Amino acid sequence: MTALTEQDLDFLRRPLHGFLTVAGGEPRPVWFEATAEGTIQLFTEPDSPKVRRVRRDPRASLVVAAPVGERERWVSAAGPVSLEPDGAHDLAARLAARYWDLDDPSRAADLKGILAVEQLRLVIHPEKVRRYTY
Repeated sequence: MTALTEQDLDFLRRPLHGFLTVAGGEPRPVWFEATAEGTIQLFTEPDSPKVRRVRRDPRASLVVAAPVGERERWVSAAGPVSLEPDGAHDLAARLAARYWDLDDPSRAADLKGILAVEQLRLVIHPEKVRRYTY
C-alpha cells in the first residue's frame, strides 16, 4: 500500500510517539503530525544528526504503535523526506500542546526554549505504508 488511509490518519492523530529512522541512523522516538495530505511531519534543529543524514540520503521511515493495554496495532510509513524551512515553530507549538500540559510552567518553559532556536520541518512523503491490527 502506498498511501495512508483515513483509519491510519485517525490513529496517527493521537498523541503517540513515533520511531523515526533515517538512512544511516538509529531509530529515535519523536513527536509527529500526520497531515490531511497524507504526509508526516516533525521538527528538529537544523544541525541535528538526522538533518545531516537526510541531506546525504533523503529517505526515512516512521513506525507508530498502540500503547500497552490496547489491542495490537501499528502503522509504518517510509519514503523520501523534504527539509522545509517554514512552519516548524507552528508545528512545535501544536505538538507541544498535544503531548504536554502547557499549563504546567516547566512544560511552558520547555516550549519557550524550543521556540527560541531555529527549527526545520522534516516532511516524510510516504511511498510505502504498512499496517497491522490484531
